[in-house]
Amino acid sequence: MRRLCAVLVCAILAAPAVAPVAAQDRAQTLADIRQELSVLYVELQRLGRELNTTGGATGTGASGSVLQRMDAMEAEIRRLSSLTETLQIQVDNIVRDGTNRVGDLEFRLCELEADCDIANLGETPSLGGVEPSGAAPGISVGPDDSGSGPQLAVAEQDDFDRALAAFEAGDYAAASAAFMAFTQTYPGGPLSAEAHFMRGEAEARQNAWSAAARAYLESFSAAPDGERAPAALTALGTSLGRLGQVEEACLTLAEVAVRYPGDPAVAEAEAERFNLGCT
Repeated sequence: MRRLCAVLVCAILAAPAVAPVAAQDRAQTLADIRQELSVLYVELQRLGRELNTTGGATGTGASGSVLQRMDAMEAEIRRLSSLTETLQIQVDNIVRDGTNRVGDLEFRLCELEADCDIANLGETPSLGGVEPSGAAPGISVGPDDSGSGPQLAVAEQDDFDRALAAFEAGDYAAASAAFMAFTQTYPGGPLSAEAHFMRGEAEARQNAWSAAARAYLESFSAAPDGERAPAALTALGTSLGRLGQVEEACLTLAEVAVRYPGDPAVAEAEAERFNLGCT
């Protein structure tokens, strides 16, 4: 079982380490390709108008030149369209594979919890959650006055503030329950990743490391490129270490520097790796 856990955690944290970066690179590539396509379509239309308006006056030589350019652009458009579809399929596969791996790790964590019913785990949400196109995956703390980006539901901020107040007052059991209720009431909301993280913090204060690990994993899965993601991944590794899963903890903590080089969480992760005797 320990060896199987090691393989699963290695898979979820080594493969997705490339996945978000690869997905980001491919997303940029897709954006670049779509921009090229837009430019090419505009240029093609302009050349078409040029052919219609000046072809008769310029003679066969000029018309032939424009037609050759149009043929070349049409060929390029077909090539870029095919490449776009291929990259989109690859990105979708990365998200699907990452989601499956997160689900596997959630299953393993549930096995470690005495009061966890595997039958009630439900379906793992897609890696990264559902966000508007172009929206930043960071934490949103209120409505966007510009009218774009994720919006808070009615009373969502108040419910989050009440849970946070319980945490700051030292009532960690109440805070954990409040943050749990918040994520169930507002699943996938702009404060969801932060609520999961704070629930992990509340569980950690009570030395409930299995529940804390699950909360940190859910926070990381909700926004792997979000503001809290480096701290959530570090805390997940720390929690696994407290559970005695040193090998898995070392693998998890090592991923912090790979995914988020330069982030302050890297130093904390490396310090924890040293404490655990990671090689």
